[in-house]
Amino acid sequence: MGNLGLFTGFFGAAKATPTKVSSGKFIFKTISNGIIYYYTPVYPAKDSQTSDSSLPPSALPPGDPSPAEVSSSPLLSVSPSHTPVSSQNQPYSASTSRPLLLFFACLGAHLGAVAKYRDLYLDRGMDVLVIQSSVMHFLWPRWGLDYGLEILNILEEPPFSGRPLLVHASSIGGYTFTQILTHIAQAPNAHAEVARRVIGQIYDSLVVGTLEEMAIGLGKTLVPRLEGVVKTTAMLYFWLFKTHTADFYERGVQVFRNNPVTVPALFFSCENDALSDPAALEKMCDFWEERGMSVESRRWKESIHAAHMRCHPEEYISTLQRFLNSMPISSLKANK
Repeated sequence: MGNLGLFTGFFGAAKATPTKVSSGKFIFKTISNGIIYYYTPVYPAKDSQTSDSSLPPSALPPGDPSPAEVSSSPLLSVSPSHTPVSSQNQPYSASTSRPLLLFFACLGAHLGAVAKYRDLYLDRGMDVLVIQSSVMHFLWPRWGLDYGLEILNILEEPPFSGRPLLVHASSIGGYTFTQILTHIAQAPNAHAEVARRVIGQIYDSLVVGTLEEMAIGLGKTLVPRLEGVVKTTAMLYFWLFKTHTADFYERGVQVFRNNPVTVPALFFSCENDALSDPAALEKMCDFWEERGMSVESRRWKESIHAAHMRCHPEEYISTLQRFLNSMPISSLKANK
């Protein structure tokens, strides 16, 4: 199949769950199943914040809630690295002018793993929309396309419309973003406003290679102990439903290669990643540069798929900071 496998991976008023105010610098709201909005509330100028010492320890939960709690409750989350606000009953609103980070999480990522990325962007004055993918969005691409269109519709409506967008996609998250790019490519006039708002794109452990490498990725992600069985089953599935799977992936590869969003891009990868062919990734980056795109990359000889920040924290963060500092939005620059 050649370089087929580019594993490049809801917010309507009627779907949004009510949000309760809690003692924390940021609030999370469950927008839809798999989509969570994190933002720093805007309080009245008077009596807006208190110091950490003004709240008892019990007011500061140790970390994020479990995925089950998030899916069933719109309650707020407090990160221990952020400053608490003063009152549970204090009126607040969400800013509609801050840049918005679209974080496309890798398959099966826990909120605790996502939190370290989320906090990096919250600390830079951005709000964060965490978008989680289902394996069925990949196994049946038409559903993935439907999901991509739903995300697009969210971004085109308040409170997200008009805001600068930064994309950070991890592993299969790149595939989900590609589904959005597919709609933009197919209907450029309808979605031109969203495409213009994207200011940068970051890809961490983008899976590039053959269809077989896609199947290997499913095995490693879903059932590592039965990796070989999952791979064999997936390959049979791709063969039986080629027009509904492999052909869609091929079209997705071409959409991503000819990305309609040509803003600067940053890639994190490693040479020992079985899910990402270094030569294929380098070839695609070269093609983007030939198109006039600004492309940066950080590749390690040895690391772990979708865990480069954990394995190489200083290098990862410094590379990311330099990239963000080059963005044309002042609020993305780190506070000195």
